Amino acid sequence: MTDIEPIAVEVAYARPDKQKIIELLVEPGTTALLAVQKSGITELFPEIDLESANLGIFGQALGAKGLKPPREHVLKAGDRVEIYRPLIADPKEARRKRAEKAKAN
Repeated sequence: MTDIEPIAVEVAYARPDKQKIIELLVEPGTTALLAVQKSGITELFPEIDLESANLGIFGQALGAKGLKPPREHVLKAGDRVEIYRPLIADPKEARRKRAEKAKAN
């Protein structure tokens, strides 16, 4: 009988005033969402809603560009799962307002 060796991964979240990276050992086959749940990061940042939060691996959003969604994306050793905060402003609208302001000056 062989023991399955756990793999080391990280879960990261950042606000303007506080950042946290949690290192943890998980079983091979663990998904990104499960790793975030196991990390306990929602206890440190209760504003995180895992049902709607966007997750990524090293800046690549899960569920986009051919990557599986967080519930299906299986982690590899050394992966860092990032929890992304929602945008506070529509980027197109913010750019339009900056252009109008620059034009007025």
